Amino acid sequence: MTNMTFKQQALRLGNQAKIAARRLAPLSSEEKDRALLMMAEKLLAKSSFLIEENRKDLELATANSVSSALLDRIALNPSRVQAMALGLRDVAALPDPVREVVKMWRRPNGLQVGRMRIPLGVIGIIYEARPNVTADAAALCLKSGNAVILRGGSEARHSNQAIGAVLREACAETRVPQDAVQVVQVTDRALVNELLQLEEYIDLIIPRGGEDLIRTVAANSKIPVIKHYKGICHVYVDDDASLEMAERICFNAKVQRPSVCNAMETLLVHEAVAPQFLPSMIGKFRAAKVDVRGCAKSCALVPGLTPATDEDWSTEYLELIVSVRVVKDMEEAIDHIEHYGSQHTESIVTNNYQKSRQFIDRVDSSAVMVNASTRFNDGGELGLGAEIGISTSKIHAFGPMGLEELTTTKFIVFGDGQIRE
Repeated sequence: MTNMTFKQQALRLGNQAKIAARRLAPLSSEEKDRALLMMAEKLLAKSSFLIEENRKDLELATANSVSSALLDRIALNPSRVQAMALGLRDVAALPDPVREVVKMWRRPNGLQVGRMRIPLGVIGIIYEARPNVTADAAALCLKSGNAVILRGGSEARHSNQAIGAVLREACAETRVPQDAVQVVQVTDRALVNELLQLEEYIDLIIPRGGEDLIRTVAANSKIPVIKHYKGICHVYVDDDASLEMAERICFNAKVQRPSVCNAMETLLVHEAVAPQFLPSMIGKFRAAKVDVRGCAKSCALVPGLTPATDEDWSTEYLELIVSVRVVKDMEEAIDHIEHYGSQHTESIVTNNYQKSRQFIDRVDSSAVMVNASTRFNDGGELGLGAEIGISTSKIHAFGPMGLEELTTTKFIVFGDGQIRE
């Protein structure tokens, strides 16, 4: 491909993927599962090769003085290769959504009308850093009958290409077409821009990474894009809450893994319980080295807090920082969420059933929790088995995207000679 223009290279990738998607769609669940299990076997068998290729990425990243956190995200080791293989086997064990008839009804003229799940077709995935995404995304797309074009970040180029080569090698030993999994070899972003124009070949683009990446993709794509700009997640502690439960939930939501999109960024507390709740809660946060930034009322209740600014309420920290606001009631909590939230995950802690139902009905986020940590907004935790990402746009999916969200439905009609009068 080296003598081809970026447009020609993109067209070739798109055309190959479209042909592969047509061949993949009619395959049985058993044939797709066989390919997934073969992929898992080959990843394990070629673990040393993958780690050696990964070392090239680590050396380049070290030479470019990247952070230790990014180095850790890029790194592969035997246990991480095993985890990738396990992920492939887990996807193989999931129910196949393709050809599932989700609804069927009979018309007065005797026609039977139904809706049946079908693959989307070709999915383009643009992602950063973690090379395990190459295997995870390929597995979910293959199981749901979709061909995939994968474009990982340049920081993991050697790793992604090596994983892609192993996955394609596995496909060659099954009925799954090799071009159902393609990893973009070129790091130049100009090729990505060309791919984003291929609306006749690619059916959906899923960007996974920072807000800048997602906004750039959405701004330049002619293809529908699943968006997830940021996760500004809230927990509201109601005046009817069990404060012991609230402490456990809030601590887990912030501290258990602060660098992920479903971690709590803002804690909202009803003014009636704030004097009792906040001193203890903030003491636990401080013991865990959390930087707490509070509104004026919070600062008055707990000395030594950093005053929160308006920017804090709209910031996805992704680290051990939390902003705290005292509100007069649930109405004010919901107003705050509507103004500053990102439609990702919100939770209410309350023992009042009516309030919990109001919160669920009125809060417009992809997941709304009652008496549970925001950390549960994850495909695996919610029972989807696996996810390809979390959508905070509503078309065509909202929330974690598992296998079903990588399909659409078509109408099927059964008659016995009916004609329209």
